[in-house]
Amino acid sequence: ASIKINKNPIKNYTQKFSKKIIMVHKIMVMLYYFVYFVLMFTIRSCKGKVQLPKNFVVKAIFAFGDSIVDQGNNNYISTMGKCNFRPYGKDFNGGIPTGRFSNGKTSPDLLVEELGIKELLPAYLDSNLKSEDFKTGVSFASGGCGFDPLTSIIASALSLSTQLNQFKEYIGKLEELVGEEEANYILKNSLFLVVAGSDDLANTYFTLGGRLKHDINSYTDLMVVKATEFLQELYNLGARKIGIFGIPPIGCLPSQRALAGGLHRVCSEEYNEAAQMANTKFSTEIGSLSKKLAQSKLVFIDIYNTFLDLIVNPKKYGFEEVEKGCCGTGTIEAIILCNEFSGICEDDTKYLLWDSYHPTEKGYKILVDEILKKYINYFL
Repeated sequence: ASIKINKNPIKNYTQKFSKKIIMVHKIMVMLYYFVYFVLMFTIRSCKGKVQLPKNFVVKAIFAFGDSIVDQGNNNYISTMGKCNFRPYGKDFNGGIPTGRFSNGKTSPDLLVEELGIKELLPAYLDSNLKSEDFKTGVSFASGGCGFDPLTSIIASALSLSTQLNQFKEYIGKLEELVGEEEANYILKNSLFLVVAGSDDLANTYFTLGGRLKHDINSYTDLMVVKATEFLQELYNLGARKIGIFGIPPIGCLPSQRALAGGLHRVCSEEYNEAAQMANTKFSTEIGSLSKKLAQSKLVFIDIYNTFLDLIVNPKKYGFEEVEKGCCGTGTIEAIILCNEFSGICEDDTKYLLWDSYHPTEKGYKILVDEILKKYINYFL
């Protein structure tokens, strides 16, 4: 039998080795792209849950107003309107009471998270505020504040004019940090939230009778005038995208049911009608003001109907209790009345409201999701 002799064993070996190298190289390239796409997907997933248009940038969020967006500013002023004690914050980062009026995160926290800006929105007066927070937003809000200056005086809260002065102070600090040009860019590409009016009606007008010379029509006119003045000043300081939240059906809040709902604690129609009257006037005035202020996006955010739907159709949203808060009896407990001796409900995820006035984290989450779906495109 003939024997085949490999005349060039080195060449053949090199060819086989080269083929293996090429194959390994192809596998490495495929692995590289696989890892790359996985990482890119992961990174994009961390940027936020809301898919924003490419030309729409949200650099920061700033909040002004009352307890709904107070992230702890009242901790640093002399007022009874504090909640930096248990059981507030029981579901916040391991059970830390921070001055947020809820069991956990509030609407500003959820908004910055949804938009991929950061995890939490801090209070401007927070002693642990970091320089990075100046670039991505803070809250100037104070529990007890209203459009009516008298409301803030009664509650010993930071008035809207004081919050504006703090915002001016903030702008100076931001310019020192990033320069005037970058500071202006941040402000023009940020969302400004204004949440007030509920305390004006529920506390100043109805409960305390602080404006006896006014009927509800003239009082809501006063609220609108003061709100318009505030929005104009906010615009003058560089704000361009401003969301003004309407007043919820305050007559259905547990505290107002207890005060004005009779023995059966029904929703107070008088209170709700006042909220609707104010909202109609706000919506009209904001639409008019938006046309006057160049390059502005002033958006009235109707919270009334969204909140009312949660109350009327609780099972649709996974709630079992919407007439009482989780804290204590759920009828009157709020701020100092909601404390470590009050007791709390067994499962706050079944409750729309945490105390007699403020939503649970779950309640806020549903409201924020609905708001983003309905209104984010209005800021484009």
